[in-house]
Amino acid sequence: MLNQPTCYLSPKCAARPIGHMVYGVFAREPLQKDERIAVWGGEVVTRENFDALSDRLRRLSVQIEEGLFLVALNEGPADYINHSCNPNAGMNGQIVVVAMREIAAGEQICFDYAMTDGSDYDEFECQCGAPNCRHQVTGRDWRNPDLWERYDGYFSPYLARRIEKLKRGENVLELL
Repeated sequence: MLNQPTCYLSPKCAARPIGHMVYGVFAREPLQKDERIAVWGGEVVTRENFDALSDRLRRLSVQIEEGLFLVALNEGPADYINHSCNPNAGMNGQIVVVAMREIAAGEQICFDYAMTDGSDYDEFECQCGAPNCRHQVTGRDWRNPDLWERYDGYFSPYLARRIEKLKRGENVLELL
């Protein structure tokens, strides 16, 4: 079992190359709204341990709770779901990716990293090409009230709690 992927990808999807050393996940068959696409797996580490990881391992990670990160130690096809500022997938809990709408066969599966990332570990210049592209992906994007409405019900639980605190006017700085 060593070096086996620690994730699940729906048999209705497949990972394939989309560029030099870059992969994406695509629907092989139509997916219904809220249908499970992927479940990420790996090892849970604290922020302190996370910061000591290689860049490659940090790229294969997702923040799952305040100060906790899930690190994919054995890269698998579900790890190739890319970012888009106009996503067709979102979160159901901490590690399950679901369709936010019906997805046609052939469509690339993408989610907005603002749904999971509340830290600065994976910031980059966005090149998704969506009409509403933010051009920069940061660990602060979850604070955008426009995204709260668009992604309601699809944020990771710890971010949903942060958003509810902000809506009530509470301070979330102690969480950051």
